[in-house]
Amino acid sequence: MENADPDEIAKFDQDADDWWDPNGPFAPLHAINPLRLDYIERCGGPIRGRRVVDVGCGGGLLTEGLAERGAARVSGIDLASETIEVARQHARDHHPSIEYHATPAESFAAAHAGTFDVVTCLELLEHVPDPASVIHACATLVRPGGSVFFSTINRNTRAWLFAIVGAERILGLLPRGTHDASAFIQPAELGRWARQAGLNLRDLTGLHYNPISRRYTLGGDTRVNYLAHCRRPEAV
Repeated sequence: MENADPDEIAKFDQDADDWWDPNGPFAPLHAINPLRLDYIERCGGPIRGRRVVDVGCGGGLLTEGLAERGAARVSGIDLASETIEVARQHARDHHPSIEYHATPAESFAAAHAGTFDVVTCLELLEHVPDPASVIHACATLVRPGGSVFFSTINRNTRAWLFAIVGAERILGLLPRGTHDASAFIQPAELGRWARQAGLNLRDLTGLHYNPISRRYTLGGDTRVNYLAHCRRPEAV
């Protein structure tokens, strides 16, 4: 069975045509994309010349950003069929070398084990029934010595207040119902699943939004949104 919630897929597919609108329902992703790319290169080294796969790529914002930074090979995978088609159409005009696949992470990993220097899986784990399975797939995809990046939302009262009450209900940064607080993931859980998959957790960094300046920044506080850098140990 696919590690996917049909309701979650339908929720993203219904807004697929607006994915590349910087003022649309995915505006926060447009705003944080440069920060995400900078974090990936700060922790994992330059993207240029490397093989990269974006797991849960959606409409391709991060995927195309990775291509723009000079990755030698870029792939994106997602189960939302209408959304992945939007990604393909946009890439035809901007980065035709990107390969998009409508496939589960687990199936793709079984066919491409150890193929990629960098694996990204951002804003996906809180939307799947079994996040540990996705983390294991990402660990399978990366080569020994390679980097894996995750981002998700912490599970606590503060995260519920900021990510759901604030971002969805008060500020309208995201459509209502984007997130389910019960699916949020604590850093300790992510770290445990990463270790079980054979990854070493190297860094945790918070992602913050200032409603006054309307700016996003990276910092040490991981109580709400956070990014994680993991590395697969070198082969011995």
